[in-house]
Amino acid sequence: MSTLEEQIDVDIPIATAWERLHRVETYPRFVEGVREARSEDGHRTHLNVDVGGRVQEFDAEITDRGKEHTMEWQTTSGPELAGTFSLLPIDREHTRVQARIEYDPGTVKEAFGGPKGFAQATAIERRVRDDLEHFKELVERER
Repeated sequence: MSTLEEQIDVDIPIATAWERLHRVETYPRFVEGVREARSEDGHRTHLNVDVGGRVQEFDAEITDRGKEHTMEWQTTSGPELAGTFSLLPIDREHTRVQARIEYDPGTVKEAFGGPKGFAQATAIERRVRDDLEHFKELVERER
């Protein structure tokens, strides 16, 4: 398994960032390739994703550690992926969003295509960084 960690600071309070992170239906607005996302029962999410012309549907299970402002997720169908979003208060009006994603490069290549190895890792890092930037833009615009 490979692990990717990225972070970004957003200009909103931690409670607002936490609430926005849980709006699954807005994921297509900031996560590249997500065509549709819907909450199934509060702990499960169904995603329709298009990456490089390959459409995949999969489900993810979400576990919250609310007191710690940590959301953990893992796929329950489709490619094996897992991750954590942690929110850390910088001050009353600013929050650090940390993303940690665990993936098997071979599984990701099978599911979504593309190169294996360093080029794929670089592409995944770039995508996660871009998604965090889009999240920042969205939540700061919707204050």
